[in-house]
This record gives sequence, structure tokens and C-alpha cells, in this order.
Amino acid sequence: MNLVRNAFASAQTKEKRDAVKADANRLAYHLMPPVGWLNDPNGLCEYNGVYHIFYQYTPGNPTGADHRGWGHYTTKDFIHYNEQDDPFVPDTEADGKGSYSGSAFIEDGKLHFFYTGNNKLPGDYDYINNGRIHWVIHSESLDGLTFTPKEVLLKNKDYPENLSCHVRDPKILKRNGQYYMVLGARTKDSHGQAEVFVSTDLKHWKYASTIRPEHDFGYMWECPDLFELDGKTILMTCPQGVAQEGILYENIYQNGWFEVDGSLDHDQTVKNFKEFDNGFDFYAPQSFQDEKGRRILIGWMGIPDADYTNPTVKANWQHALTLPRQLHDQNGRLYQYPIDEILSLRQEKMDINLGGGECIKLPSRVVDIDLKPVADTWAITLRKDVTLSYKDGIFTLDPGTSGSGRTSRHVKVDTIDQLEIFSDTSSLEIFINHGQYAFTTRVYDDASDLKLCVSAPMTGQIFTMASFEVVEKIEKSDPTLPSIKKEC
Repeated sequence: MNLVRNAFASAQTKEKRDAVKADANRLAYHLMPPVGWLNDPNGLCEYNGVYHIFYQYTPGNPTGADHRGWGHYTTKDFIHYNEQDDPFVPDTEADGKGSYSGSAFIEDGKLHFFYTGNNKLPGDYDYINNGRIHWVIHSESLDGLTFTPKEVLLKNKDYPENLSCHVRDPKILKRNGQYYMVLGARTKDSHGQAEVFVSTDLKHWKYASTIRPEHDFGYMWECPDLFELDGKTILMTCPQGVAQEGILYENIYQNGWFEVDGSLDHDQTVKNFKEFDNGFDFYAPQSFQDEKGRRILIGWMGIPDADYTNPTVKANWQHALTLPRQLHDQNGRLYQYPIDEILSLRQEKMDINLGGGECIKLPSRVVDIDLKPVADTWAITLRKDVTLSYKDGIFTLDPGTSGSGRTSRHVKVDTIDQLEIFSDTSSLEIFINHGQYAFTTRVYDDASDLKLCVSAPMTGQIFTMASFEVVEKIEKSDPTLPSIKKEC
């Protein structure tokens, strides 16, 4: 156990962190790994006024090739952050190849964490239908900082017999005095679906139902999130293996949601999958309800198995988390928009009134650009050579050479009255009509590439943005250090 934890610690020395901080692509107001690789947000919650943001973390390798654990940030205001000890690392039989994704659930003043333990048995296996452990692991906390020993709640043998070994990413919903756990799954004949288990005590679970698509929709559903919003029950998930249809499903893997029947004790079929973010770099979103009653979502600003590159790997880090976004239902669509705390990062404002063919110089790459198009057809060139355009009811994002291999992404939109672009050093988050549609992408250009050009008249504002403040916890690589994991 100490060997694994010390391996995590030795990858996070001050020297290695300083090298990451020196990278010109380091983000200013997005959470990113202190060093190494980051992917899925995990365990998102607010507990006694403190927001906990956990994430998949591989500090020793910026490609994510090593075994993954969880990293951890806390904040009270989404502006000032503290980096905490890594709560879960792959150090048991149940998670020896990775403490994979999971979630948090608060009950009676106690935090419950559920995640997938991943391990591969030695031998000649395909690790899809045999040879892989994908067990549900549970741990508790009274403060979000110290944790009880891991306990296994579900093993492969507890899942329906038609499932492969790919069953993962638990999320909990309480309804009518019972607890429901949703898991993403792949069947033995490679069909994606979600499995629901039920419990009365959060410890003992039994199979309740399956949520499957009306028509075949991918071979695996990852990262399910089951929640209630504005009177609806929403299943958000990331299907893998969905074929592109025109401008639909353009990414290698998709993200989106179904509306589901709230009766979770019976099998059901779902249809009308709606994509959530149409950009290049968005995956594994997870949501939670905070103490103000807001449904807040954070996604991974990345995607698995993409064929484009990220230059930050050379600086020993890769990927980030999206801005936290508040969700609401409007006319049958999930709207998403950065929470008010992010808007409070706005600093100096510059009003703009541009005619067609005009350009201005941006004050920084770290800005919020709020535009109001006037024409029905238009194009914007941003920073170095990112192009945003709207023609014949289709919005297009083309990162140009700044995309490092990213090509173009599209969405059909009836009208665009407002376009807001949250630009950071190496990312863009674009919101159409105050969150009706969203596009997230990484871009890599130079601080000297600061133009904004329009092909048709536009008005709006440009705000410079303040940076997050993160208080780091520097690990030491002394092998005599005791484990930081404690019982509550």
C-alpha cells in the first residue's frame, strides 16, 4: 500500500510541478492536474459548505498509461482552491489496476463514496468478457478528507449474466426511501445499456432493472449520471461505438442524455438521445445538487482515444476540467451555463460594436467574449485561426491549425441571438443562446495571436478574466512516510 501511495507522491515533487507551471499552455481559470494526467470528474458534492471536486488522476504519466487513482480539490467559492491528499489509489486486489470513476452521496451527515475498482487477472484473456475485475467499492468519510477502509459491495458475479466484464462508474439517486445505483454496462454481445441496483442501507444491493435503448446505440455506456431536474428524471451517459449520422455524433465517443421513466424498479427502453456538448473535448460529465439547490455539472475537458494531439504532454501534463455549469430544463432541452461564481471572475470590460470585415486586438487569451450577431450568416476568426461560423442554420467550430489535428464540429440551430466564448490560455468553451448548445475544445496558439475578426456586424462585450488561486499540497517521496489514508 505504501509503495503505491509513495509512487503517487514521488511523481508530484516540487520540481515536477514547477515544470508544469512554466508551460505557456497552463490554464488560468480551469482546474488542471498539478502534474501528469487528469480525466473524469468524480465524487462531486458540497458538504458543510465546502465543495469537493475529485477526479481521475495519474500523476506519474501524462498519457494516463499508469494505474489511476483519485485527485482532490476543495473550494468554498469556485475561485480559491486547496489541493488535498489523493484519497484513493490502486492498492488492493479490487482496484490494483485503477481506482476508477465513481461518485459521492451524502446521508445523515456522512459522505459515502462509490467507485469502480479495476483489475486484470494474469492469463490469456480478452478483458472484455473475461479476465477483468470491475467491482463496486465503497468508503465513508465524516469530513471529506479522511476515509474508512475500502469495502467491496458488488462483484462481477452480482451483475446480470448477460453482461461483459465492463460494468462501471456508479452513481446514486435516492427516491421514495430507497437508494438506486446506476452503472454503465456492456453486454457480452456488445450492446450498451445502464443497470440499476436498489438498496435500503447503501451497503446491500440487489439488481432492480435495466435501461436500454429502443434501437442499438453503441457497445458501451460509460459514466452514467441519474438525477432529477425540473420534474424530469434524466439519465446522462457517454455511449461508445455510435456511428456518425451527418453532423450528429461526430466525436469518437458521445456525450448526452435521455429522459427516463422515474419507475426504476422495472426495465425500460429509452429513445431521443440528445447530445450535450458538441465540441471536441468534452466527456464523462457528472452533476450534483449543491446547498443552494443548484444542479451543477463539471465535465472532463478531454476524450478517450482521440486521434488528435495535445502539446502539453511534452510539459508532463494533459487535460483539465470544464467550468462548472448550472443546468436547467427549457422546452425539453438541458441548458448549461457557467455558474455565477465564474462570472465574478470578469475584470475589465470593453464594449465592442464591429462592422462586417472589422478586426480588433483582444487584450488577452484569458477573456470572456459575449457577442450578439445581427446577420443571419456570419463568421468569426478568433485568436490565431479558430473560426466560428453560422450559415443555413448550421453552426460550425473549426479550430484551424490551433486545434493540433482537430477538424470541425457542427450543430443545427434555428437562430443564434447570443454567443459567449470563455477563452483560456489553451481552451475554449462556447455557449450558444445562453447555454442552449455548448462546444468545448482545446486550442494551442501563442499569446501574440490575439485578434477577433467578424464578417458581419456584431455588438457585445469583452471581459478580461481573473485566474484561479490554488494552494498546493506538495507530496514528498520519502518511502518511510506512513499512508495518509485514515479511518474516520
